[in-house]
Amino acid sequence: MNTCLRFFALVTLAILLNHSAVVQADDAGKVSDTSTVVLSSDSKFEGIDSLDVGDETIADAKLCLDGLKWLPGKFPVYLQAARKDCGDWLVRFPSSRPSGNVLNDEVAMEWYQVKDKSGQPIAAPAAVIIHESGSGMTVGRVIAKALRSKGIHTFMMQLPYYGVRRGPGGRPKDLNLVGALQQGIADARRAKDAVSVMPTVDTTRISLQGTSLGGFVTATTAGLDQAYHRVIVFLAGGDLYSVLMEGNKESAQVREELTKSGMSESEVRIMLSSIEPLRIAHRVDPKRTWLFSALYDEVVPPRNSKLFADAAHLESNHHMEMQANHYSGILFLPMVTQQMAEIMSESGRPLRDR
Repeated sequence: MNTCLRFFALVTLAILLNHSAVVQADDAGKVSDTSTVVLSSDSKFEGIDSLDVGDETIADAKLCLDGLKWLPGKFPVYLQAARKDCGDWLVRFPSSRPSGNVLNDEVAMEWYQVKDKSGQPIAAPAAVIIHESGSGMTVGRVIAKALRSKGIHTFMMQLPYYGVRRGPGGRPKDLNLVGALQQGIADARRAKDAVSVMPTVDTTRISLQGTSLGGFVTATTAGLDQAYHRVIVFLAGGDLYSVLMEGNKESAQVREELTKSGMSESEVRIMLSSIEPLRIAHRVDPKRTWLFSALYDEVVPPRNSKLFADAAHLESNHHMEMQANHYSGILFLPMVTQQMAEIMSESGRPLRDR
């Protein structure tokens, strides 16, 4: 990114991060009584998995689902104090696909609450945000804060081995990347049921949004079932193998790591197929799914975004193509997050043409 572009990107970030978080509530759907809600680090709730992959007639898709699903059950959800500038609360719950690493297996979501002028949380729609690959999760937080300022409770979920799930020693040297992403997909789906028991959340309007790496996680999660109110994929697509083998920047870095590990290209292809969005993209509801891609993206080429759009049967007004690359797309965030907020705020009534 050149100096001029970096300057404007930083200005954009500053505008988004400093936008007032105090908003006026819109018409709330199904939400618990908020008049006596007092949250603390002792607050505990009970979540119940609503995962239902249903019947799948396509053999390959069924095989993919069998590798991603889990036996639904009840699970605890509790609050911890948030770190500075990382939301109002940290929402924790156990992963439905544990790795055996105790610290990593407790999912963490940064809750950015919508509040009234007196500073009290108010009833509003919600969204689970899945961040990019950067360890700082900067873009994920920018989007979470921007949507919160527009009236959406946001829960930025830290992917496996990120944030408080990583520990002081960093990521394990023998980390199974695909295994971690399989866990992340399961966590992203269970997150919907964890968010649904949070006070002040409109349970009829809980959406899912992911960026870059988080966008691929979001795309695959959306194919499990149609639990989320709206799904928004940002700077991602389908055919993970070609993205990894042909893409630049982050893709090239992961490709180099895999090469060092001694994996052959055929082994990489087989490994990635277990989390491939295209295998179950036909299960996505095209009327409730949007894709934002960049026409000059060298990390996730336009071809890959189109592959997902076509496989998910998205109409043209659900596939927004920006005049940007993978990084300059940040300049579009003020406009994009406004569109995201409008999409997420919509009720279950028929959608307006976009």
